[in-house]
Amino acid sequence: MDEHSTSIAHPPSGAHPLSIAMIGTRGVPAAYGGFETAVEEVGRRLADRGHRVTVYTRGSESREREYLGMTVVHLAALRQKQLETLSHTGLSTAHAVLRHRPDVAFVFNAANSPFVPFLRARRIPVALHMDGLEWRRSKWGPRGKAYYRWAETHGVRTADALIADAPGIADYYDHQFGVPTELIRYGAPILATPDPALLEPLGLTPGGYHLVVARFEPENHVREIVEGYASSAAQRPLVVVGSAPYSADYTQAITAAANGDDRIRLLGGVYDQDLLDALYAQAHTYLHGHSVGGTNPSLLRAMGAGTAVIAFDITFNREVLDGEGEFFRTAADAGAAVTRAEADPERIADLAARSQERARAAFRWDAVADHYEDLAVRLARGESIHRTARRARRRGDEWDPAAS
Repeated sequence: MDEHSTSIAHPPSGAHPLSIAMIGTRGVPAAYGGFETAVEEVGRRLADRGHRVTVYTRGSESREREYLGMTVVHLAALRQKQLETLSHTGLSTAHAVLRHRPDVAFVFNAANSPFVPFLRARRIPVALHMDGLEWRRSKWGPRGKAYYRWAETHGVRTADALIADAPGIADYYDHQFGVPTELIRYGAPILATPDPALLEPLGLTPGGYHLVVARFEPENHVREIVEGYASSAAQRPLVVVGSAPYSADYTQAITAAANGDDRIRLLGGVYDQDLLDALYAQAHTYLHGHSVGGTNPSLLRAMGAGTAVIAFDITFNREVLDGEGEFFRTAADAGAAVTRAEADPERIADLAARSQERARAAFRWDAVADHYEDLAVRLARGESIHRTARRARRRGDEWDPAAS
């Protein structure tokens, strides 16, 4: 992988201020997932360095036109699962092409690759953030999966640069297409110990519960975690934060798995960031079931909060934790891990401290912004993989993460 991915050690010195567009996310203020957090954390730093950053936003309750030094453009989107992202990105691209004309565009999500050629046709170089392997998610039917696979190929062939957020994702594009990627991780917020009083309305105490934060999708293994916990002898309650905006069936399955167990607390979505940070920072353990995608922001937040992690056993999670966590594959594994954690609090405290140190050393937002700035400067100067990547073909044999 190393010879096919690009990373830098230092930001560009004396970079000329650029006009930079960020397209394809829900925008700012960040209130959802990893893309939005990356846009906010990177965008504000680029703006602080003198670049003119424009973020295209949808669905925000705030209608302000400037946020943390970034220009915010609010545009509509169709409220339908298959079309919400594409409709908003289409309008954002039209605005960027016809009115904004930035020097560089960062487009997030491989699904948005159909709009890349429109930007490039106006001589706006594009870096496409490929995200995880979305076509592997069970929430998409055959047509959705086929679209995502096509969109990956189209993005490879049309973008000037491809961003991978984890070594495993870089390996995937190297193996499947033989193209280079820019390896740019997410950052981890290092959380100070919050006020324990924030937990009191929930009847929780510091160190007195286990935590899950995830969108309710099969690939995030929330049901398996709940099932494993329910069959365990754990004493501390399991607090589950999350919801499924487009699927009631999986939510019902999780509720059924809890089966009236009064140790299990299903909180739904929590959008108060102070409360969410308090939940992360004061949990005994954080159970992370995500299995599709690269570097996951929820995992980084738990590490940055100084909370011991029990993660689903997959290449991406092992690489992020780098030995500073425990792992599970089945519901029984998850239940056993929780039981062991309660039996040995000193070991868990040591694991939590080492996990936070890993986050502090390896996942810094300042370094992430350095990478984005360097890439923007190189693209504005004319650097591009398009000449060779435009003829890339997908290999017939599928990438095996275990072989990476």
